[in-house]
Amino acid sequence: MAATVSDGGRDADRYRAAQRGLTRLLVRDVRGLRRLIIPSRLRASVPDWLAAMNAIVEQYARTSSALAADFYDAQRAAARVPEVFTVPVADPPPPEQTEASLRWATKDVWERDPEDPRTTEAQKQPLDVRLEQAEKKAEQVAQKLVTDTGRGTVQEAVRQDRQAVAWARSAALGACSFCKMLSTRGAVFKQDTVDFRAHDGCHCGVIPVFRGQRFVLSPHAKEWERLYREYAAPHSGDQLRRFRLALAEHDSNPLPGSH
Repeated sequence: MAATVSDGGRDADRYRAAQRGLTRLLVRDVRGLRRLIIPSRLRASVPDWLAAMNAIVEQYARTSSALAADFYDAQRAAARVPEVFTVPVADPPPPEQTEASLRWATKDVWERDPEDPRTTEAQKQPLDVRLEQAEKKAEQVAQKLVTDTGRGTVQEAVRQDRQAVAWARSAALGACSFCKMLSTRGAVFKQDTVDFRAHDGCHCGVIPVFRGQRFVLSPHAKEWERLYREYAAPHSGDQLRRFRLALAEHDSNPLPGSH
């Protein structure tokens, strides 16, 4: 009988917990950099904040890659895979990508004419409110950039490793409906699949599958799969909305406030 691997279990949970722990430290440091933005000198102080944020993202992205490489090595060893393989550790996101993402997060900070019809409600708020919202977006952007680097490390390892055949998505119990839906697909993502489709704040992981292994859904992912088949699959174009409603009504691990 082929050995099995799953999106649940001790190893997947431990790796996801490690990445979440890294995120908590990242958010702590991102919040500490808020002092660099001086409200009375926005245009002069924001560039210093951007430079410091870039350095923080780079530092944490390297750690995320290292955690991912260790996880891949452990999964490979557990699968008793022959041949030596060195995990290609992903580089941090390029500075221009990080800066573009952070500029998007802070786009509502800049003062605009409230009478201009193009000015949004968010841009009409007092500056302290705009800064608070920008900080939350910046935290989410930084988290995605860092976590994507770890996920990219596992995906690239699967692509290059001759003994790897696919990867699966691992979603946390409290994940959003989008992540839970994708996690029900199992190990359908082949070696040449590069699009992970993650959103800001996403903590989903990548589970490698090796030759001789059979992927099985965890009990909670099986339950999500059942809900999807029963309530959403038959309704083309409306699956995600219906799946979200089914999770709110029937999931034993719903998102806070979903009921």
